[in-house]
Amino acid sequence: QVQLLESGGGLVQAGGSLRLSCAASGRTFDNYAMGWFRQAPGKAREFVAVITGSGDLTFHEPSVKGRFTISRDNDKNMVYLHANHLKPEDTAVYYCAAAEGADIAPRTVRVGGYAYWGQGTRLTVSS
Repeated sequence: QVQLLESGGGLVQAGGSLRLSCAASGRTFDNYAMGWFRQAPGKAREFVAVITGSGDLTFHEPSVKGRFTISRDNDKNMVYLHANHLKPEDTAVYYCAAAEGADIAPRTVRVGGYAYWGQGTRLTVSS
Protein backbone atom coordinates (compact mmCIF):
# COMPACT_ATOMS: atom_id res chain seq x y z
CA GLN A 1 0.00 0.00 0.00
CA VAL A 2 1.30 3.43 -0.95
CA GLN A 3 -0.14 6.77 0.07
CA LEU A 4 0.73 9.83 -1.96
CA LEU A 5 0.43 13.52 -1.16
CA GLU A 6 1.15 16.24 -3.70
CA SER A 7 2.12 19.82 -2.93
CA GLY A 8 3.59 22.87 -4.59
CA GLY A 9 0.80 23.98 -6.88
CA GLY A 10 -0.28 27.58 -7.18
CA LEU A 11 -0.67 30.53 -9.50
CA VAL A 12 2.23 31.31 -11.82
CA GLN A 13 2.65 33.72 -14.72
CA ALA A 14 3.34 32.37 -18.16
CA GLY A 15 7.05 31.77 -18.62
CA GLY A 16 7.53 31.09 -14.94
CA SER A 17 8.67 27.98 -13.09
CA LEU A 18 7.39 25.81 -10.29
CA ARG A 19 8.35 22.57 -8.58
CA LEU A 20 5.63 20.10 -7.70
CA SER A 21 6.38 17.57 -4.97
CA CYS A 22 4.88 14.23 -4.07
CA ALA A 23 5.52 12.56 -0.72
CA ALA A 24 5.06 8.80 -0.58
CA SER A 25 4.55 6.50 2.37
CA GLY A 26 5.94 3.00 2.59
CA ARG A 27 9.31 1.30 2.94
CA THR A 28 9.63 -0.10 -0.59
CA PHE A 29 9.35 3.15 -2.51
CA ASP A 30 11.96 2.16 -5.09
CA ASN A 31 9.82 -0.83 -6.10
CA TYR A 32 7.42 1.56 -7.84
CA ALA A 33 7.72 3.48 -11.04
CA MET A 34 6.28 6.92 -10.35
CA GLY A 35 4.30 9.06 -12.75
CA TRP A 36 2.83 12.53 -13.01
CA PHE A 37 -0.48 13.11 -14.75
CA ARG A 38 -2.63 16.20 -15.16
CA GLN A 39 -6.26 16.97 -15.73
CA ALA A 40 -7.43 20.26 -17.17
CA PRO A 41 -11.01 21.46 -16.67
CA GLY A 42 -13.39 19.49 -18.86
CA LYS A 43 -10.67 17.19 -20.15
CA ALA A 44 -9.50 13.68 -19.45
CA ARG A 45 -6.54 12.97 -17.21
CA GLU A 46 -3.39 12.79 -19.30
CA PHE A 47 0.14 11.47 -18.88
CA VAL A 48 2.97 13.93 -18.20
CA ALA A 49 6.06 11.96 -17.16
CA VAL A 50 7.29 8.74 -15.56
CA ILE A 51 10.46 7.67 -13.77
CA THR A 52 11.76 4.21 -12.95
CA GLY A 53 12.04 2.97 -9.39
CA SER A 54 15.78 3.57 -9.31
CA GLY A 55 15.46 6.93 -11.02
CA ASP A 56 17.82 5.98 -13.84
CA LEU A 57 15.32 6.38 -16.67
CA THR A 58 12.58 8.88 -17.42
CA PHE A 59 10.05 9.46 -20.15
CA HIS A 60 8.20 12.73 -20.76
CA GLU A 61 5.16 13.46 -22.85
CA PRO A 62 6.31 15.34 -25.99
CA SER A 63 4.40 18.54 -25.23
CA VAL A 64 6.33 19.00 -21.97
CA LYS A 65 9.69 17.50 -22.94
CA GLY A 66 12.40 20.10 -22.53
CA ARG A 67 10.23 22.16 -20.18
CA PHE A 68 9.29 19.66 -17.46
CA THR A 69 11.61 17.22 -15.66
CA ILE A 70 10.61 14.39 -13.38
CA SER A 71 12.99 13.33 -10.62
CA ARG A 72 12.92 11.35 -7.39
CA ASP A 73 14.79 11.06 -4.13
CA ASN A 74 14.39 7.54 -2.80
CA ASP A 75 16.06 8.39 0.50
CA LYS A 76 13.25 10.85 1.17
CA ASN A 77 10.42 8.97 -0.57
CA MET A 78 9.83 11.99 -2.78
CA VAL A 79 9.02 12.56 -6.44
CA TYR A 80 9.25 15.94 -8.10
CA LEU A 81 8.08 17.60 -11.27
CA HIS A 82 10.16 20.61 -12.20
CA ALA A 83 8.07 22.74 -14.53
CA ASN A 84 9.74 25.55 -16.49
CA HIS A 85 8.63 27.91 -19.26
CA LEU A 86 5.05 27.40 -18.16
CA LYS A 87 2.20 28.08 -20.57
CA PRO A 88 -1.49 28.78 -19.89
CA GLU A 89 -2.29 25.39 -21.41
CA ASP A 90 -0.35 23.76 -18.57
CA THR A 91 -3.14 24.83 -16.21
CA ALA A 92 -4.51 21.66 -14.60
CA VAL A 93 -4.70 19.61 -11.45
CA TYR A 94 -1.49 17.59 -11.28
CA TYR A 95 -1.50 14.10 -9.80
CA CYS A 96 1.33 11.79 -8.86
CA ALA A 97 0.81 8.06 -9.09
CA ALA A 98 2.63 4.84 -8.25
CA ALA A 99 2.73 1.85 -10.57
CA GLU A 100 3.25 -1.72 -9.43
CA GLY A 101 6.72 -2.53 -10.69
CA ALA A 102 9.80 -0.38 -11.02
CA ASP A 103 10.19 -0.31 -14.80
CA ILE A 104 8.86 2.03 -17.46
CA ALA A 105 6.49 0.11 -19.71
CA PRO A 106 3.68 0.92 -22.17
CA ARG A 107 1.23 0.71 -19.29
CA THR A 108 3.03 3.49 -17.43
CA VAL A 109 1.83 6.14 -19.86
CA ARG A 110 -1.78 5.21 -19.17
CA VAL A 111 -4.00 6.07 -16.22
CA GLY A 112 -4.91 2.40 -15.88
CA GLY A 113 -1.27 1.45 -15.38
CA TYR A 114 -1.12 2.94 -11.90
CA ALA A 115 -2.35 1.43 -8.66
CA TYR A 116 -2.08 4.38 -6.31
CA TRP A 117 -2.96 8.04 -6.72
CA GLY A 118 -2.64 11.23 -4.77
CA GLN A 119 -5.40 13.79 -4.45
CA GLY A 120 -3.76 16.31 -6.75
CA THR A 121 -2.38 19.83 -6.59
CA ARG A 122 -3.72 22.65 -8.74
CA LEU A 123 -1.45 24.65 -11.03
CA THR A 124 -2.79 27.74 -12.72
CA VAL A 125 -0.73 29.57 -15.32
CA SER A 126 -1.87 33.08 -16.13
CA SER A 127 -1.21 34.72 -19.47
